[in-house]
Amino acid sequence: MSIRNTLLAAAITLASFGAAHANDLRPIEGRSVHLGDISGVTYYTVEPAGFRVVTTLAEGTAGTPIRFVSVLAPGQHVVLSTATQAGALEISRIGDRLLIRNTSAVAN
Repeated sequence: MSIRNTLLAAAITLASFGAAHANDLRPIEGRSVHLGDISGVTYYTVEPAGFRVVTTLAEGTAGTPIRFVSVLAPGQHVVLSTATQAGALEISRIGDRLLIRNTSAVAN
């Protein structure tokens, strides 16, 4: 099995663990995320340095998956965006909660 297929299978598996309607996540719980034609999954683990947030995105089923890893302390956030008008994905740590939301396009 190729690395791309393995990552895609992992992303689908993690996405199936998530609750689709909640605004926040629990550790190891996957959430499907979308930025226009690009989609994937986000999950996090609790580590001594903070929440280790992993987001894997790809365009369609044939796109090359790209993984973004961040470690967030309370009050920190990370924004993922595309060069198109698809908007952005904002991942924020507020205390012991991790919030994920889509926002409008970020100005360059």
